[in-house]
Amino acid sequence: MEPGLVAALFDAASIARLNRLTTIQLGQLQHGVLDRDAVDPDTEVMLTCWGAPQLDVAALDALPKLRAVVHAAGSVKGIVTSACRERGIEVSSAASVNALPVAEYTLAMILLANKRVPWLARTYRDMRAGWHPRVVPESVGNFGLTVGIVGASLIGRRVIELLRPFDLEVILHDPYVDQAQAAGLGVELVDLDQLCARSHVVSLHAPALPSTRHMFDARRLGLMRDGATLINTARGHLVDTDALTEELVSGRLNAVLDHTEPEILPTRSVLYGLPNVVLTPHIAGSQGNELRRMGSAAIDELERFVNGQPFEHPVDYDALERSA
Repeated sequence: MEPGLVAALFDAASIARLNRLTTIQLGQLQHGVLDRDAVDPDTEVMLTCWGAPQLDVAALDALPKLRAVVHAAGSVKGIVTSACRERGIEVSSAASVNALPVAEYTLAMILLANKRVPWLARTYRDMRAGWHPRVVPESVGNFGLTVGIVGASLIGRRVIELLRPFDLEVILHDPYVDQAQAAGLGVELVDLDQLCARSHVVSLHAPALPSTRHMFDARRLGLMRDGATLINTARGHLVDTDALTEELVSGRLNAVLDHTEPEILPTRSVLYGLPNVVLTPHIAGSQGNELRRMGSAAIDELERFVNGQPFEHPVDYDALERSA
């Protein structure tokens, strides 16, 4: 993993727990490209996080006894290769743990967007003593509005769960979910164009795949109702930035963007200054003290493996191609 992550993921109690379970040298990190001369050929389990080396054939040849990878973060697509599957290496991911803060962020932004908090905060700041309640539009509020969830991923499902207590209608688009599964989630399954047309808030939780690139292009953004909000905590890859910028500059749509394409917008991008846009620097996922939760989950999985138990959060090789 990247230098510095050990201290962020594991406190003293967690490190003590690791030492009880394994023979581990936390000071000897591998990141970037695997240094084959520096790895222990007797390694049976790799404990990984962001920045871990890719486990291709050459890397695995240097790790002939490797049996499992425990990933203390979300996606393993940058680490795990087909060679891992061919050698029967088991993989666990903390994706379900990392889904929680993303879903919490999304819930907060849905409620704030429907309440028009970003716009009203700026308006109040600008008007100050001239503020009057009649400035608040009748459309403001969270009663009876429709939220469209794009992708029943781990995060998408968690968002659906968190939305249940509120007086909101939740609809879903996901090509891998059928009507019975949608009913089990308590949502209505619709096609993507219908979701865009009906939703007051559209929240993106789909993976970045060739088939999802710019799924929100000018045509689809044009289907969204006036005043709707697009929330993207997934990948900027899903949205045509130029087309979205045009809609946002016009003031027809609002946006909450935790991920954009490019990931860091040019310094002169108009999106930084628009009153109908909330930009955050890819912070929806685990940050700060939330990293400890991922570290703890990884140790839980390691303990299961040491005790001969199956992983609680195994990675399904078959699902990797269509996952984040």
